[in-house]
Amino acid sequence: MTMIPTNIAAIIVASFYGIFNLFSGFIIPRPSIPVWWRWYYWGNPLAWTIYGLVASQFGDFEDVLANGESIKDYLDRYFGFKHDFLGAVTGVNVGLVLLFAFIFAYCIRSLNFQKR
Repeated sequence: MTMIPTNIAAIIVASFYGIFNLFSGFIIPRPSIPVWWRWYYWGNPLAWTIYGLVASQFGDFEDVLANGESIKDYLDRYFGFKHDFLGAVTGVNVGLVLLFAFIFAYCIRSLNFQKR
């Protein structure tokens, strides 16, 4: 009887991972996401992580690509990543970690499924 909820949970979590990856801004860049779906991009923890990683590592490169555009300008034009936005990205990532830690601690404290 315990295998059925596990199988259902696996199906549900696979759909959530697929939607998270789709709207993370890496498969479909944020400027290409329709306006009515951008709220999901900004609420997606994976999007904030990818934004922080790419913008911090490549956001200040002034090297020129083959088309004459710098890497910094390309990231801004295609992905919408700005190196100046790293402070906000760091704050959101730390806030998400604290939020999930608080939710975990609250649920461990208040939910008890032991049968006696």
